[in-house]
Amino acid sequence: MTAKLPYPVVLTGRHVRLEPLTPAHAPDLFEAAGGDEEVFRWIPVAIPGTPAEMVTNVTDRLEDPNCHPFAVIRLDTGRAVGISCYFDASGQDESLEIGGTWYGREVWRTAVNTESKLLLLTHAFEDLRMGRVCWKTDHLNERSQNAIKRLGARYEGTFRRSRQRRDGSWRDSVYFSMLVDEWPEAKERLTDRLAAG
Repeated sequence: MTAKLPYPVVLTGRHVRLEPLTPAHAPDLFEAAGGDEEVFRWIPVAIPGTPAEMVTNVTDRLEDPNCHPFAVIRLDTGRAVGISCYFDASGQDESLEIGGTWYGREVWRTAVNTESKLLLLTHAFEDLRMGRVCWKTDHLNERSQNAIKRLGARYEGTFRRSRQRRDGSWRDSVYFSMLVDEWPEAKERLTDRLAAG
């Protein structure tokens, strides 16, 4: 069975709404990032230092044919607070990657990331019929690795010297994945975590 490829869709939860990213989200995203270098520490793009540079950041994502980006909107404010994306989707292989994620510091350690990933995973496995979802992160980015593990993803291995960082150094990429038969248990755990607050 061949999976569907990602398409423009709005995914709504109790705390966040994920909607297709557009340049209109750039002002909110620039405000959310707040010039905070830590927000972009592990993202392999130039840190947007001006509103115009955030527009360029958004446009670059939109022009990447392998990227399907979502703006993450807080429902209580109606403002974009970050971005998360599907990458490298294959209907034939029934797989895609979730990545390119960043959030403004104000929503770190809140329900925003948990619910965003719950929405993305539900859509990937239940609507698109993917059989595998993967994540890749810098081997030094322990916060990201821990967040991915909390989703229920499994460590697959480390791809050494896989990507050059902005500063010219090389990162090893840590790979995680979740398979469709692992999804029901992960979904229950994530749903319970959100319900517990």
